[in-house]
Amino acid sequence: MTAQQDAGGRTDRPAGGASPVRLPDQPAGTGLAGGAAPVRLPDPPAGISGPAVWTLVDRSALRARVDELGARLRADYQGLEPILVSVLRGAVMFLADLVRTAAMPCQIDFMAVERYRTSDETGVVRILKDLQLDVTGAHVVLVEDVVDSGLTLAYLLEVLAARRPASLRVCALLDKRARRLVNVPLAYVGFEIPDTFVAGYGLDFDEHERGRDEVLAVADPDAVRRDPRLLPPIGA
Repeated sequence: MTAQQDAGGRTDRPAGGASPVRLPDQPAGTGLAGGAAPVRLPDPPAGISGPAVWTLVDRSALRARVDELGARLRADYQGLEPILVSVLRGAVMFLADLVRTAAMPCQIDFMAVERYRTSDETGVVRILKDLQLDVTGAHVVLVEDVVDSGLTLAYLLEVLAARRPASLRVCALLDKRARRLVNVPLAYVGFEIPDTFVAGYGLDFDEHERGRDEVLAVADPDAVRRDPRLLPPIGA
């Protein structure tokens, strides 16, 4: 989850000296240390004049990559029943597809958060909906839509780690690494993307476009707000 999506803001700014989060050990005997290497996507297409909207990840690439991540989770957590946790609402579609393709024993739960005015600098949020499941002694996978600065993710990892899970790892669909301000460990990553606004596949554009089965890159969100016809039709 990023400030761009469901935490109540659209950008992150430097925290100034924020330290990396420390997590419990990974499940014994698993291959989580290296994680799944992300698919690196190219920068925006050259030669586009004016506002640009393009397909960053199409439906076939999404499906293939989510299948790969699900298979990796199934192999790494063989013999275990992890709890997959998502922060509402951007990662819900990713979580649902991931659970289906992993086809393994697991539980799911959700958190909802609201950003404080100062959280652009700290990542601190107010928890509106907490987990219903007890994660103490459990293997937890935090499923994220986009990771950019890492500030809010680092805070949430600290909150979850304080509950003493047996392990705690992050599975992120998109990694906007160019914006990283805090070192957060990502065990599983779908795609490493350029620094651009994204929408679709659960990610919203002003609370719209979540239902797309693709991820769009929007170079000029204000232009799209003025003329929504710049967005391609859903299902096109």
